[in-house]
Amino acid sequence: MASFAAYQDNCPFVKNILLLDSEGKRVAVKYYSDEWPTLSAKLAFEKSVFSKTQKTNARNEAEITMFDNNIIIYKFIHDLHFFVTGGDDENELILAAVLQGFFDAVSLLLRGNVEKQEALENLDLILLCLDEIVDGGMVLETEASVVAGKVASHNADSGAALSEQTISQALATAREHLTRSLLK
Repeated sequence: MASFAAYQDNCPFVKNILLLDSEGKRVAVKYYSDEWPTLSAKLAFEKSVFSKTQKTNARNEAEITMFDNNIIIYKFIHDLHFFVTGGDDENELILAAVLQGFFDAVSLLLRGNVEKQEALENLDLILLCLDEIVDGGMVLETEASVVAGKVASHNADSGAALSEQTISQALATAREHLTRSLLK
C-alpha cells in the first residue's frame, strides 16, 4: 500500500478538463479535484478562466497561463475552447500532452468537424473520451488514436449496456497498467 501511495504522490494530477463554447458556456466538463465543491464555484471558475483567456490567440498552438495557483493549458478551434488545469507544481508538458491528446481525439471522433454543434451531437463520445484520458485526476492515456479507438469500440458495441462497457473498459485498462508495471 505504501508503494501505491508513493506512486500516487509522484503521478501527475489533472484538476479538470473543460470544453467551453465561444461564449464561455459549458459543452463538456470533468472535475477531478474537490477544489471547486459546488456547481456555482465550478461555473465561476469556468467564467474566470474564459474571461482571462478569450482575448488570446491560442488557435495554432496551445497556450499556458497561471490562474489562482493553477497551471492552465488551453487551445481554441472554431467555436470551441479546450482547457486542462493542473496544480502550480505540475509538469506543463504533461498537461499539454493531455490537452493535445484530448483535442486530437475529439478531432478524430468528429472527423475533423470540431465545432460546437457537432460536439453537442456527439457529446457521448466526448465524455467517453474524457474518461479514457483521465480517471480520477490520474492521466491514463494521451495518444489520440488509442483514445479514439477505445471510444469508437465502445460506440460500436451497442449490444452491451453503457455501464457494462465502462466496467469492462476499466478492467481492461487496469489489466494493461498492471502488465506495464510488471514488465518494468
